[in-house]
Amino acid sequence: MQKNWYVVYTKPKCEKKVAGILAKKKVENFSPLNCIRVQSIRKSKLIYEPLFSSYVFVNIKESDISLITGIDNVINILYWKGKPATVTNEEVAAIKEFVTYHQNIKLEKSRLSFNEEARNLDTSSYVMDGKILMVKNKSVNINLPSLGYTLVAELQVNNDRELEISFSNKELLLNS
Repeated sequence: MQKNWYVVYTKPKCEKKVAGILAKKKVENFSPLNCIRVQSIRKSKLIYEPLFSSYVFVNIKESDISLITGIDNVINILYWKGKPATVTNEEVAAIKEFVTYHQNIKLEKSRLSFNEEARNLDTSSYVMDGKILMVKNKSVNINLPSLGYTLVAELQVNNDRELEISFSNKELLLNS
């Protein structure tokens, strides 16, 4: 059988614990962390919190799902239409790259369907590996149709006329 990415639903605030247990069991997993800059009166600091609360992604065979659901702090696997919901390899790779290059990421519910084709959005958008990455109003968005979310991050501004985007080991400068 082929391995697929599944979403494990955990108890609240137990994503890191579950990811650690899965790593000890040598199960490939991914728990994306969002880097957030918090400003206090005296200093600013970076904190890391789960991007998807109560979600951990695992790359397993469908026959191994029962082993995962028996782990402490795991509630269940996410299901869609009576079957375990899968996430594409491309979307997992896109999430990994997005959290690597961006901070203060926000999640928004999306209404993008699986069959929706890329359209000419505007001159400030571009397509990488078939996934729409839209640049608009100094923010970058990437759609994750199998999860029903859009990741949104504010762009770093080099000067008053250029925006710098890093994605997939490539950099793109846009004039605003």
